Amino acid sequence: MNSLPIDDVLPALRDALAHRHEVVLEAPPGAGKTTRVPLAVLNEPWLAGQTILMLEPRRLAARAAAERLASELSEKVGDTVGYRIRLESRVGPRTRIEVVTEGILARRLQADPALDGVGLVIFDEYHLRNLDSDLALALCVSARELLRDEPPLKLLLMSATLEGARLSKVLNDAPVITSEGRMYPVSTLWGSPYQSGQPLDTRVTDTCLAALHEQPGSILVFLPGQAEIRRVAESLKDQLGSRPDVMLCPLYGDLDLNAQRAAIDPAPAGSRKIVLATNIAETSLTIQGVRVVVDSGLERVPKFDPRSGMTRLDTQRISRASATQRMGRAGRLEPGVCYRLWSESQHEQMAGYSTPEILQADLAGLALQLARWGMKPDEMTWLDQPPSAPFAQARDLLKRLGALDDKGQLTPHGSAMSELPAHPRIAHLLIKGHAMGLDDLACNIAALLGEKDILRGAGADLHTRLSALSGEQNARRGSGAVQRVKQSARQYRSLLRGCASSPVSAPDHPRWVGCLLAFAYPDRIGQQRRASAAEYRLSNGRAAVFAEPDALTKHEWLVVADLGSRQGQREERIYLASDLDPALFEDQLSDLVRSVDEIDWDDREGVLKAERQLRVGQLVLSTTPLPNLDEHARSLALVNLVRRKGIELLPWNPELRQWQARVELLRQFDIQNGQGTSQWPDLSDANLLDTLEEWLTPYLGKITRLSHFSQLDLSSIVRNLLPWPLAQTLDAQAPQSIQVPSGSSIRIDYSQHPPVLAVRLQELFGLSETPTIAQGKQPLTLHLLSPARRPVQVTQDLANFWRSTYSEVKKDLKGRYPKHYWPEDPLVAEATARAKPRKP
Repeated sequence: MNSLPIDDVLPALRDALAHRHEVVLEAPPGAGKTTRVPLAVLNEPWLAGQTILMLEPRRLAARAAAERLASELSEKVGDTVGYRIRLESRVGPRTRIEVVTEGILARRLQADPALDGVGLVIFDEYHLRNLDSDLALALCVSARELLRDEPPLKLLLMSATLEGARLSKVLNDAPVITSEGRMYPVSTLWGSPYQSGQPLDTRVTDTCLAALHEQPGSILVFLPGQAEIRRVAESLKDQLGSRPDVMLCPLYGDLDLNAQRAAIDPAPAGSRKIVLATNIAETSLTIQGVRVVVDSGLERVPKFDPRSGMTRLDTQRISRASATQRMGRAGRLEPGVCYRLWSESQHEQMAGYSTPEILQADLAGLALQLARWGMKPDEMTWLDQPPSAPFAQARDLLKRLGALDDKGQLTPHGSAMSELPAHPRIAHLLIKGHAMGLDDLACNIAALLGEKDILRGAGADLHTRLSALSGEQNARRGSGAVQRVKQSARQYRSLLRGCASSPVSAPDHPRWVGCLLAFAYPDRIGQQRRASAAEYRLSNGRAAVFAEPDALTKHEWLVVADLGSRQGQREERIYLASDLDPALFEDQLSDLVRSVDEIDWDDREGVLKAERQLRVGQLVLSTTPLPNLDEHARSLALVNLVRRKGIELLPWNPELRQWQARVELLRQFDIQNGQGTSQWPDLSDANLLDTLEEWLTPYLGKITRLSHFSQLDLSSIVRNLLPWPLAQTLDAQAPQSIQVPSGSSIRIDYSQHPPVLAVRLQELFGLSETPTIAQGKQPLTLHLLSPARRPVQVTQDLANFWRSTYSEVKKDLKGRYPKHYWPEDPLVAEATARAKPRKP
């Protein structure tokens, strides 16, 4: 057995596991942790013959890890080492090490919370922070605390770029074992600065051709997705012609097993490979013969949008940790080279770590599993807590699907859904389809929705895919995908038990496709905006369009299974859908229909409109007039109109606005002076809008048209909200006007803060201090005016104005208004509203 870097820390790891129930292992790429650690602890006394479960993030990695471990023992897979992945299982009675994908463990924990017979759970590549791995860890910790004392269930978390200290703290200060690893030196060749919108395919192709010319060995190319892999492969074929020494091998999760093996296995003697891979190749796979990496620096990740309730795939820059992982693939077996298609300065600007999936994913599946487990997120251990808003939205979806009752408790239907290895939407579809006797159709639809599109580019109609699956129409590409869909459908059929409770008539009718799809996506039922148009309005309120001409536009009603948009786009793009027979809303889909009495204003006609609507989400199926409208509903509609259009719809006048501002001024004085509350009511626009039902409803009896609002005596209505005797107090503390030394009564402007007194300068002669209101607490802001009523000074300190500024102002005013009286000492002069004071 070859020596590997991880061997140096295996004694410390064994010792840590012997004394602690949680351990964190950090080991860089190529250290050998995946293939050495399970075997190194298999015969430890504390394991006592129990099983080891090792979690891998992807099916390809799980199968490859199991095969490598079995080969180390010179055994076949299924003996000491086996694996369980979706649609495939190879374990036997002697199996002690099971390599499983993360979702498999979560379902196993639900069926057997104590994990009887399991002594150690290893989380490999935990730094990828998949949603299933976070859920599996939380369930393991919870199960151990509730159900396992002796023998204990031990947890080992392994990764290359893990934040070990942070995870150790979460897991009771678990010891952190660090392997220095051994990676051969990798030279980095930087590209020109990456610009958004640059053609990726051309840059990757040119770099691959340069690497073929400049470097020996096989090449591993990281691309964001299958579409880019396909285009780059076609471009390289055109450039390379029929060179027998270069093999082009795609590598992604949906590829069939033989094609995956071709990508991983060494190239034949005298040949070299170009492996075009997604980020699946960042994991524990070792691709034989690779010493060159070409990294696009991009990845495609699913992101859930709580605003639309949809998940879309976003192409984004990778993190520095992912870039390190990818570069390490070039130094697994010998010194290598990494071509990075971005600049060194851009590298420093990249995020340190990728965002955990739990922070940006659809949490419906997680919410269903936690409901089955019987605990809330805040009662469990997480490295990152599920965000509250998406989690609440996930629970709302589960309620619409009937998985949770009104109190949020798991229903029998929800329990059945949680047992199926599918997203809650698909599980709901399967159970409903089974009850209708449509097992085959439901399972085929569920399997198609769980795989990549088997007829990409063949229009959006789901019926076309079902025909391809049944052999009625040939699938033009992806025969391997078709076989996986068939295998998945068979698995679903094996999980559905019992007889149909309400079998439908004419089960072969095509209308049932849309019906089943509507069970899964009640929020994506679409109604055409106008006949034969490409745009539909969805029941969740969003807009969706066909990007290409499609035969489905002849249907008024659709259900959309797959859609998405790019950031900033208003409409969603429809990629996969089925027509929907609206007659189904009267029977099979009647649970989706609700009756709403809609009473609102018709803005075009300016009249009150009352009708009963049958709705599916935000879509209106039908309307009927409501002739006898009760007074309460009518008033509520009027109040909603005011709330929607704003308080300005009511007939305010300047005097009433001043009165409102006077009340608000005194209210704020009470609050600011430490009283906390005020004897003065809150008559602000915001509070008046919030309380319309309380103060406006009694006066709405005669309003039938929009123009009738102008007839309201709003001044009396609002003034009546001020209790006695505050009206008299208001006039005393915040008077409408104030008398100045000239004898004039000047109105105070309360629309500004502090309130403003705009008065001609000459009318204040003899006044030494600034006038105040509110029992002397609030000085007025004086706008001192010229004889022509133009502002010459603004002040709240009249005494200082007379003392320091008046002389300069007087010179200017005396020159412009020589016939007016400008005394040397304004404090002893007689105030006047005339050009000069009256003679004695």
